[in-house]
Amino acid sequence: MEATLLAALPISLGTGLGIAVVMPALIRWLRRRAVLDIPNARSSHDEATPRGGGIAVTGGILLGLVAWLTLRPDPFLPLLLLGMLALALVSWLDDRRGGLPVGLRLGVQILGIGIALALLPGQLTVTQGLLPVWLERAVLLLGWVWFVNLFNFMDGINGITGVEMVTVGIGAVLVAALQSQGALAVPGLIVAAAALGFLPWNWGRARVFLGDVGSVPVGYLLGAVLLLLALTGQWAAALILPMYYWVDATVTLLLRLRRGERIWQAHRSHFYQQGARRLGSHAAVAGRIALLNLLLVGLAMLSTLSSVASVLSVLAALVLTVLLCRHFAESPKAIE
Repeated sequence: MEATLLAALPISLGTGLGIAVVMPALIRWLRRRAVLDIPNARSSHDEATPRGGGIAVTGGILLGLVAWLTLRPDPFLPLLLLGMLALALVSWLDDRRGGLPVGLRLGVQILGIGIALALLPGQLTVTQGLLPVWLERAVLLLGWVWFVNLFNFMDGINGITGVEMVTVGIGAVLVAALQSQGALAVPGLIVAAAALGFLPWNWGRARVFLGDVGSVPVGYLLGAVLLLLALTGQWAAALILPMYYWVDATVTLLLRLRRGERIWQAHRSHFYQQGARRLGSHAAVAGRIALLNLLLVGLAMLSTLSSVASVLSVLAALVLTVLLCRHFAESPKAIE
């Protein structure tokens, strides 16, 4: 393992342990403040559950990244920390009060992402000059904003987002380490450790939900990690590692548009939600996604070998992901 990652390991372990230790007190506080997710017709749970575990998760990640900055200064990372903090504050208000205007939430996301992209050196591009820099940045802005929101949309059953945080974070670390660029993925390592500290409280019959205060800032940070991989030539790995999340969310959105549904309204038609109803268990769905994600991590690592390997790995990952979506679907034609 790279010396950089070894240096980050104690910080990551401390992050995960700290989150696990403070979670019981946070759950009690959320209950006293009545910050609860009340079941409704579109819910995947059947009892009132505290919402806001992301306070510990996001807070732990921010503290871990600040600690890392004291060891290895990075001009880009403080900007990401500010973006995470702004998104966490707005998302907490939404968790606490509910119903914050969509325009406000999107505006903060676009501002944080837009500033980060604007400050990237012009020579850093994903398309290697195939697109003008301004056009590529515009595409990346839309893609990153979509990733933040789909990460939030997909946090709908117990364990699923914790699994995604662990596997995408560790996958980014492994891909970066293969290219001797481990420092790029240190935030991914910290995110993975944070998820391991949170998962025991969110697996099976969850005692707490992550909430927007967790899923939105974490989606923002993981989006940045994936973007940095793509900017260093690992575009295929950046597509492969979160593939289940972006395929399920994007295909579901397109299907709802085709059916003429109001896409801004809450729903229960994601493939993972269909799988939870069909299999009768959140853990069964999250476990299957974890197994797929392990395969995706392997394919992401293979994609670093050559351009041909990149294309073949993306295609193989897409096939495996579609097969799992079909497995979850309540109707055989749900993905057609």
